[in-house]
Amino acid sequence: MAYSKYSKKYWRETLHAYLFLLPSLVILSIFVFWPIGFSLVLSFFKWDYTTTEKYFIGFDNYKELFRLSYPIDMNIFYAALNTAIYLITALILVRFCYFIAGLLSKYSKPAKIYSVYYGVTISLGAIYYILRNIVANLSMLHIWLGLTFFVIALISIKKIKKSDAHIQLMDSRPWTKIILVVAAYLFFSMIVVPKSYDLVEYFKLAKESSDFLKAIYNTVYYVILAVPTQIALALIIALLLNRNIKLRSLFRTAYFIPFVTSVVAVSLVWQWMFNDQFGLINYALSWFNIDKIAWLKEEKWTIPTIAIVSVWQRVGYTAVIFLAGLQNIDRSYYEAAEVDGANSLQKFKYITWPLLSPTTFFILIITMIGAFKVFAQIFILYQGLPGPVNKSGLTLVYYVFEKFYNEQRMGVASAAAYVLFIIILILTMVQFKIGRSRVHYES
Repeated sequence: MAYSKYSKKYWRETLHAYLFLLPSLVILSIFVFWPIGFSLVLSFFKWDYTTTEKYFIGFDNYKELFRLSYPIDMNIFYAALNTAIYLITALILVRFCYFIAGLLSKYSKPAKIYSVYYGVTISLGAIYYILRNIVANLSMLHIWLGLTFFVIALISIKKIKKSDAHIQLMDSRPWTKIILVVAAYLFFSMIVVPKSYDLVEYFKLAKESSDFLKAIYNTVYYVILAVPTQIALALIIALLLNRNIKLRSLFRTAYFIPFVTSVVAVSLVWQWMFNDQFGLINYALSWFNIDKIAWLKEEKWTIPTIAIVSVWQRVGYTAVIFLAGLQNIDRSYYEAAEVDGANSLQKFKYITWPLLSPTTFFILIITMIGAFKVFAQIFILYQGLPGPVNKSGLTLVYYVFEKFYNEQRMGVASAAAYVLFIIILILTMVQFKIGRSRVHYES
């Protein structure tokens, strides 16, 4: 029987509910809410633990995080302006392709016209990107990125099915819009203003003058390496484990064991495996006549090494979540697809992947948040140091640890922690915004 929210019975039941919640609220207040609030207040004070006196200094701690130890020959506002110009020009080019394809559709096949514009734009951007990095003698990572875009361009130049009512442009395939925008960005960053620099180049130079900027750069680099790799491998493992194979339970347990194993134990084992003299990885590489790699001694291998350890440890947990999502898909969809003659690739593209999007969305959020908090692997692999040389393994959490534990500068450490919180919050909000239109829930 319904009763008024202002009745005595309502207030009595509400009071009883809060009394049951009171122990949890007290524990959360002591160990969660109070530290969060206190650290926010502390980020505006100067306090180094050597004295009980705290001095209010406003935003000076935040300013110190981004202060450069020596000036660099670049201006951040000019770099931001160039980046904005590149992106705007890229978006204009995308709309220009729409416009031209629409005009020429009266005289030729729309799908063929669109394919040519799409492929040519990506090809030009990729080729110029490769040439620029070869001339500039940059790392092979940039060259491989350009080659990847070039291969995507070749694959994309194919006949696109056209609708009876209108041209099927990129609105039906969101990932193609991203590829085209990136390609156009690369193209115009080298043709329109080839001698200018953007935010990426600014941070590459500025990170050598600021530990905090280097921590941001290393953390983002790690996230880009670890998150897509972990999700892709976990999905492949989940698809294999979802099949009717022998010893399936044994394989599931084997993949999940690294996740429940101590991070310290895992890092110590990998420290031995990465040894450049007698490590197991270099021994395996010697079978293919590949020279020994100093995994734990060279700066360029620091972040990839940390990413390998992290992915190996967490891929089993991600695979189990994917597996739960796969088993939640109704088998009737696959049975209907088999009746229509769909192959395995078509069933994955049109059934598995769309219905798995809620699980993928959840995994993407928790994986990215976890990647931004990487610390233990670095501390163990490099024996308490932020990398072998030049602080090549310094991440945001490690920066907070150094300021808090080693230098005992509580105000700076709190400010850095809140910058990390803001970065994660913004990325999570962006993912939720995109997820509203990209996540499909089974009805």
